[in-house]
Amino acid sequence: MKIDWDRRTCARRGHITYLPHEEHLRENLRAATALGEAWRCLRCGDFALGDPHGSGPAADAPLVPRGKVLRDLFILRFLAVERAVRGVFIVLAAIGVWQFSNRKDAVRRFFDENLDVIRPVARHFHYDLDHSPVVGTIQKTFGYRHSTLMLVAALLLVYALVEIIEGVGLWRAKRWAEYLTVVATAAFLPLEIYELTEKVSWLKIATLVINILAVLYIAVTKRLFGLRGGRAAFDAERHSASLLEVETSAGVAAAAHNG
Repeated sequence: MKIDWDRRTCARRGHITYLPHEEHLRENLRAATALGEAWRCLRCGDFALGDPHGSGPAADAPLVPRGKVLRDLFILRFLAVERAVRGVFIVLAAIGVWQFSNRKDAVRRFFDENLDVIRPVARHFHYDLDHSPVVGTIQKTFGYRHSTLMLVAALLLVYALVEIIEGVGLWRAKRWAEYLTVVATAAFLPLEIYELTEKVSWLKIATLVINILAVLYIAVTKRLFGLRGGRAAFDAERHSASLLEVETSAGVAAAAHNG
């Protein structure tokens, strides 16, 4: 089922109408009804009763995202939420590492005491805690120096900050955020591929696939790095999607034809 992004957005946020100073455009956007004057929405094209939300020259009309642009914006905001949520979890991980670095001895005692308690239970289920990779990894962290753990916590915070900045920028559809997302995500792809060679899991596979698709989607659809005509072609595509831009072009074409 095809989604009508224009009407879907208008249903949530309301219509956007505009009164252009140009007479021929004004007549194309206005309609007289029994209930009063109605104006065409610049997003969905439907007529909405009431006064227009703005007025002025057609060149000053708001550039309203429509159609494919709205769909792309929805996908960008999905990625923005994913980046923001990931950033929050990384912040929590950094706090955990910092707390662990300051209480390492107490945590080690707690771990060793409870390990002895659950060892008989694990043995009952034929699980050898003494040769468990998880237990071995935890015990290995106890040997890390305080400075090393603090460095890890700081790097995690920097990574989280990048993720949150990406999320905010993508939500606001900023072009610099699209570049940052592509570069930062692509930089971590080799590491994610290496982790898969160490141990395969569905979560790692899903994360890798999402990140690869995100890089390709943003770079291609947003015409980054000069792809598909670059910034000029991207801006032209956005302007061509504006209803008032279409009306302006139609008016110019009609005037040229009549002349």
